[in-house]
Amino acid sequence: MSRTSRRAAVLGCIAVAVTLTGCSSVTPGKAGSGGDLVLRVQGMPPATDKPALALFKQQITDFEKANPGIRVKGSTTVFDPLTFSAKLSGGNVEDVIKVPLTEPQRLIQQKQVQPITGQLQEWDHFKEFNPQVLKPVSDSSGDVFGVPQNPYAQGLVYNRDLFEKAGLDPDKPPTTWEEVRTAAKKISEKTGKAGFVHESKDNQGGWQLTMLSYAFGGELQTRQGSTYTATLTGPETKKALGLLKDMRWKDDSLGRNLLNNQNDVVKQFAAGQVGMFMGSPGTYRLAKMQFGMEDTDAFGVGAMPQSGGNATLTGGDIYMVPKSADAKHAAAAVKWLTFAYAQPQYSTEIAAQQAKALSADPKSAVGVPTLPVFDAERQKRINAAIEPYVNVKPENFRPYTEGLSKLDLKPEPPYQAQQLYTALDSVVQSVLTKRDADVDALLAAAEKDVNTKLSAGQK
Repeated sequence: MSRTSRRAAVLGCIAVAVTLTGCSSVTPGKAGSGGDLVLRVQGMPPATDKPALALFKQQITDFEKANPGIRVKGSTTVFDPLTFSAKLSGGNVEDVIKVPLTEPQRLIQQKQVQPITGQLQEWDHFKEFNPQVLKPVSDSSGDVFGVPQNPYAQGLVYNRDLFEKAGLDPDKPPTTWEEVRTAAKKISEKTGKAGFVHESKDNQGGWQLTMLSYAFGGELQTRQGSTYTATLTGPETKKALGLLKDMRWKDDSLGRNLLNNQNDVVKQFAAGQVGMFMGSPGTYRLAKMQFGMEDTDAFGVGAMPQSGGNATLTGGDIYMVPKSADAKHAAAAVKWLTFAYAQPQYSTEIAAQQAKALSADPKSAVGVPTLPVFDAERQKRINAAIEPYVNVKPENFRPYTEGLSKLDLKPEPPYQAQQLYTALDSVVQSVLTKRDADVDALLAAAEKDVNTKLSAGQK
């Protein structure tokens, strides 16, 4: 597959932004009434997302009809880095778990999830998977341990209306971080709104600093053999933090709400209070459906601005089978993964059906760009199939789709990324709240702390 086709953003039916909330406990899988096997699966949308929830329930009905003897029980449990490891180690999780792209490599190394290669290969279209999306969920021998859903790449989300009010061209968002700084200052001065907002808590400050560092050419983790080491003190990461510090204390363009997670930022953005933030096109759905953004025409997104890195962070939801699932539940789990996640992203008929069903709800969002799970030719067919039901403005996403094709896609740090993000949260918070924050000292302390934890985890 060519460089462009691997990295081009494409139209997708559903793109759900990752949120971090609490997990609920579960009971072990068992047989249901009449001896049916009960398959417990994460990934059920919340009640607030009515279109996606209705689609999920219909998938269960169709799956059970196609697989007599299996009953699917959906769960709204979502990943919580503070409790996930303990629940997984204790077997207190569902038969299908949903994790962010930070987790698969650690789970594979620690043998907490099961390889599913053999069963996936029985599916006729296994060979058409985009190898780029399978690489983060595979081990060194090529065994596959998960199925991705709606992979994405980070970009720059911006308010087109605020751009116009600040005298900026909404069809030409910033492509460098110096341009972001200039635009943020103009928005702040001319509109009184926050020109740019950087997330800073709940591990999301570290997550966003990672993507910013990538744009500057940085690396936050290296691997030698089987050992991972945090590398937080590189010059690129220092420059990235220095930019934030200047925007905060010299330009005063970051607003007054400095301790934010993703939901906080998207909520402010939906209310027209934020000019720009780093996010994926999928945050459109979050702004519209969860936070009631009325003027969705103001939603714009460009490719990640650069300062020498020529790269952006990629992520997505990964569905895996935990070690605690017995053979029968594991086999049923792979059937569900293929049916619910692989097949809809491959079949033009199913993609069109789902797009049509979602578009019937005025609060839905069909046509938000994602990355291709399969090869480029298959994705073109998917795009054509859902085109009649697209209900977003494709032109507002064009700067993203056109710019993304020129960037390298980099996954999140592969080993215990949440440990790294936790440490970097404190660094980001200090830079945003303390004028005299020492960037070098903060990063050095965080690097030492993270490497102590990584070393203990790799013994």
